Amino acid sequence: MPNRPPYLAAGPRVAVRHLLPGDAEEFTTRARESAALHHPWLFLPETAGEYGRWSAKFATDTSEGFAVCDPADGSIAAAIAINNIVRGGFQCGALGYGAFAHAARRGLMTEGLALVVRHAFGPLGLHRLEANIQPGNEASRGLVQRLGFRLEGFSPDFLHIGGAWRDHERWAITAEMCPQSPDRA
Repeated sequence: MPNRPPYLAAGPRVAVRHLLPGDAEEFTTRARESAALHHPWLFLPETAGEYGRWSAKFATDTSEGFAVCDPADGSIAAAIAINNIVRGGFQCGALGYGAFAHAARRGLMTEGLALVVRHAFGPLGLHRLEANIQPGNEASRGLVQRLGFRLEGFSPDFLHIGGAWRDHERWAITAEMCPQSPDRA
């Protein structure tokens, strides 16, 4: 049996661990297979070089990268990032996420993101997570709504994605809103 990295959290169907440099081959293969599913919302790295540049941010204090895995075989079903982490009085991060095509529409991302949210409000010590979602991305909107995020506003031309400035809805959740957060205990 291969040596697997330790899981940070596990649910009934998925487990979450940090993304690692050694994930490049599986990750980029899954990203290429999922390009049509993600278009025009998300553009994940599709080559080893792109993955290396993209994942390098996870070695800093301002980003955390997570793999949502099938605990039976360790395969990656989805990826979640907490980017732009600001400490001090803010204690906030911005979420980015995507399920891979082979695992889409099965509820695995909902379970995985719930685990990451609890990890963010627990061991990472964050107070707030934000998700910026393009209008029309019903799957992403439904995901954050299922997890209790609230709609906080609309930002025109907010993020540059796929060669254009895209409008986004701003969704957020705080530790007090999360049912299993240490702040709710």
